[in-house]
Amino acid sequence: MMGSYHISYDSTDKNYQDYILPGVSRTFALTIPQLPSPLQEVVANGYLLCRIADTIEDEPTLSTTQKKNFSNDFVTVVAGQSSAEAFAHALYPLLSEHTLAAERELIRNTPRIIRITHSFNSRQRAALERCVRIMCDGMPHFQNTASLRGLADMEAMDRYCYFVAGVVGEMLTELFCDYSPGINRNREALRNLMVSFGQGLQMTNILKDIWDDRKRRICWLPRTIFEQAGFNLDNLQPGHYQSTFGDGLQHLIGITHAHLRNALTYTLLIPPEEGGIRRFCLWAIGLAMLTLRKLHRRRNFSASREVKISRRSVKATILLTSVAANHDKVLTFLFKLAAKGVPFIPLEANSNDSKQISAPQASSEK
Repeated sequence: MMGSYHISYDSTDKNYQDYILPGVSRTFALTIPQLPSPLQEVVANGYLLCRIADTIEDEPTLSTTQKKNFSNDFVTVVAGQSSAEAFAHALYPLLSEHTLAAERELIRNTPRIIRITHSFNSRQRAALERCVRIMCDGMPHFQNTASLRGLADMEAMDRYCYFVAGVVGEMLTELFCDYSPGINRNREALRNLMVSFGQGLQMTNILKDIWDDRKRRICWLPRTIFEQAGFNLDNLQPGHYQSTFGDGLQHLIGITHAHLRNALTYTLLIPPEEGGIRRFCLWAIGLAMLTLRKLHRRRNFSASREVKISRRSVKATILLTSVAANHDKVLTFLFKLAAKGVPFIPLEANSNDSKQISAPQASSEK
């Protein structure tokens, strides 16, 4: 239940939010300014709330009980039911150097972010609060059981991606619909694709970061996909590529491609006159598709830098999608061009047997 009061904030809070965003996410710092001005502030705020939730879960020195308690506390802080100052005062001293300096600073300044959160209208606040609640409810299960053995199967990967990215897609869709009557008219169609959009981006990150995650003794790959290809994830080592691992990776690339195609369909449902929102979506899709193409071509990579997109490619993607933002046929052509040669596995063929991934039953409204 939301707090019943409405809080104002001053320019120093807004300035801080603008300042800290690039420190915790270069990608969002690049894409959020493309949004219409009324959306920039609420989307940036929503991302920072998610970043605070992530920071709690990622801090290695906190016990499982501490993470659960701080996550629960943060949910009540966002809802306006408890003190942001008390939350920050309790958590900040416990953060270690394993947490990035910018993220530690964000925790210390949680009250600034929350004052902005509480200034939004009721529909915006409901979207932000729901996202944080579901994320804080779902992430601990996966963090508590994370290991080098990976996730059990594709269904587990779908659920993980929902809690860390799909629910963000739901939040953004609600914010877009609140902003634009034209977008709101396509709300149901967008809702059918929004979780899949988030999953496509998250799966791209998972595949790109395989080796970085292993250094942290974590693996988010689904075991059964690789077992069906004849590979045991227990044997995964950098520099010791096996073709059976490449086959499993290829299968996941194909599923990710299908999710990114849904992401494009989602974007084309946004009216062309909303060019800023389209660019916000298109830049993320374009960069993910180029990364996926690199992964396809270098399945034997052993470090994330080997599949990193060049600055030239980033600039070209931004330029092309910006110029074509209002032209559906051109955007479809550009997507097909970027995806050329990349395997595609229809989502009907995977364990979900549907075109989009639904919110897990455990995450329904409380």
